[in-house]
Amino acid sequence: MLNIDLHCHSTVSDGTLAPAVVAARAKEMGVDVWALTDHDELGGIPEARQAAGDLGLRYVPGVEISVTWAGETVHIVGLHIDENNADLVNGLAATRGGRGRRAEEMSQQLAAAGIPDAYEGALKYVGNPDLISRTHFARYLVEIGACPDLREVFRNYLTEGKPGYVPFRWAALKDAVKWIRGAGGVAIVAHPGRYNFTALEFGAFLDEFKQAGGIGMEVITGSHTPDQYDIYAKVAKAQGLLASRGSDFHGPGESKFDLGELPHLPESVVPVWRDWAL
Repeated sequence: MLNIDLHCHSTVSDGTLAPAVVAARAKEMGVDVWALTDHDELGGIPEARQAAGDLGLRYVPGVEISVTWAGETVHIVGLHIDENNADLVNGLAATRGGRGRRAEEMSQQLAAAGIPDAYEGALKYVGNPDLISRTHFARYLVEIGACPDLREVFRNYLTEGKPGYVPFRWAALKDAVKWIRGAGGVAIVAHPGRYNFTALEFGAFLDEFKQAGGIGMEVITGSHTPDQYDIYAKVAKAQGLLASRGSDFHGPGESKFDLGELPHLPESVVPVWRDWAL
C-alpha cells in the first residue's frame, strides 16, 4: 500500500523547512506520493517538484486556500493544480492581501497585553512577509517564554476572545473551488474536524462546496483525533466525497505527526487518488 501524504507546509508559508528539505524528509519517512500545500502561495512548487524528482518521489502540486464561510475560517486544499494558471495566481494574490495590516493589529493587541514588539519578533520566523500569520506570532511567543509550546499559545492568545486575535476576510468558498478547478485540480476540504460548525451549518457548507465542484475531504489528517478518523470516513461516504490523507506537517517537534506517519485510509472510503496514474 502506497504511503501518500497530500498536506504539508514549507517556509514559503508557515512551515519551518524549505520545500526541498520537506521533500527530503518525506522521502526519508517512507512517503511514496507527496504534495506540498502551502497556504495561499504557489512559490514553493518549482523547488518542491525539482527536489522530488531528484529523490524519485512522486509529486503532486498543491495549495491550501484560506476561505471565510459563515464567519469561520475554512481551508480548501487544491491538488494536481497548474501553478501557472492566471486565475489561481491572481486569486491567491488577492487572498494574501491585507495580511500585513492584520499582523500590525495583532501586534498592537499583544503590546496592550504586555508583549511588546511581537510584529518584529514574528518576522524572524517568516520566509515570505506577504504570508505572515498567527503561527509566526505563536513561535515568537514560545521563544520569549510567554507560553511553553504552540498549543498553549493558542489557548491563551491569537484566538477569538484572546489578545492578538484579528479576524480577516479570506476568499469566498465558491471562488476558491473555481480557481482550483480552473487550474485543472481537485478541491478537498482540509481537516473538517477543526471547524466550529453545528451539524446544520456543516451540512450547508458541504452542500455549497459540492455545488461549487468540490469532490473530497480529508479523513486521515494530523489535525484529527483517532476517533475523528471514523467519524469523517462516515461523513465522506454519506456525502459521496472522495477521501484524502495528509499529515499537515509544519516542522519537526511542532507537528503532531511527521510526514507519512498517519494510518492509511479505511477501506470504507474511496481515495481521492483512485484514478491517478501512480
